[in-house]
Amino acid sequence: MSQVVIVQANYTDPVHAQALRDVLNHYAQDPMGGGEALSAQVLEQLPGELAKRAHAFSVLAFVDSQAAGLVNCFEGFSTFAGKPLVNVHDVSVVDTYRGLGLSQKMLDKVEAIARERGCCKITLEVLEGNPVAQGSYRKFGFSAGQLDPAHGRMLFWNKPL
Repeated sequence: MSQVVIVQANYTDPVHAQALRDVLNHYAQDPMGGGEALSAQVLEQLPGELAKRAHAFSVLAFVDSQAAGLVNCFEGFSTFAGKPLVNVHDVSVVDTYRGLGLSQKMLDKVEAIARERGCCKITLEVLEGNPVAQGSYRKFGFSAGQLDPAHGRMLFWNKPL
């Protein structure tokens, strides 16, 4: 039986920093992550840049000491609740470790951290064309955001700079 370890990343720990780089780059190369590897410069500076941001945290999954999964999160604030929230920015499980329930275990850790921080909710975005991720998120209790069904669901938009 495989040994699974789920931890909050320490961005200054070389093992955690490399796991973050490896799993995020794996995700970036997947069609659901854009299909292109991250630049060497981005990969090198990422752990240090995340460490500078008190509102950032990551959760790592290791299987038999191998980097297997990653969730990157950022704390935001809900003006309607007057409390912090956690936005899940990236969720990735390396192909060879899929089917072990790692995303659920990592999201359990994210929820525990969010509760420790007094957050009112966890948010995330998911591609319409990624039914596997949608199923995983639904299983965890996520649903499409909406305030009033008469006004429809919330949409995630962006404007590249």
